[in-house]
Amino acid sequence: MPKPASTIRRGRPLSQAAESHAAIMDAVYELLEKRPASELTMEAIARRAKVGKPTLYKWWPSKAALIMAMFYERLAGKLEAPKGATAEGVIRAKMRHLIKEFNGLFGKVMADLIAEGQSDPSILKELYEGHIKLRRESTVADIERGKANGEFAPDIDPELLIDSMFAPVYYRMLLRLGPLTEQFGSDLIGQTLRGVRPASTKSHRGKAARG
Repeated sequence: MPKPASTIRRGRPLSQAAESHAAIMDAVYELLEKRPASELTMEAIARRAKVGKPTLYKWWPSKAALIMAMFYERLAGKLEAPKGATAEGVIRAKMRHLIKEFNGLFGKVMADLIAEGQSDPSILKELYEGHIKLRRESTVADIERGKANGEFAPDIDPELLIDSMFAPVYYRMLLRLGPLTEQFGSDLIGQTLRGVRPASTKSHRGKAARG
């Protein structure tokens, strides 16, 4: 990852380096709004940012590294866990947020990075280690809390449950085989969690439905 402009000590003056960094991030963001990452070139980025191509390679070793830097700086944001009274409520809030993001530039760039990663596995590794892993760990903690408070059966595997709920969202985002809506996410969680509730909870809900 590139050093923040505030840590640069060589080359251009600090203010000029910071301005160039911001211009480069703007250029990548704006160009990716109009074209896929596969069609983006370092030449086009340098031209739009009004910097020399050597400046790009001084801070980022490749186009993929530069796109990843913009992704983290402008799109990914900080990991902020939503608050909720129940583990299910928190998971539902995360699902709504993910679907909202996937329907914007975040989703387009995420799909582009996954596509680029098919020929460069290091991109997928960086995407997982720097972004996805932290969010999975947070959701594992939510599920463990749900197991402890009786929302979920004590023997469920959190990793498998996460895949069951969130993998279909990535599937629709990548293949575009159906609308990626908030209702889809809600239904997906509802159907998935139906199979992991404690037996006593299932029995109670079944009686309530029949009554």
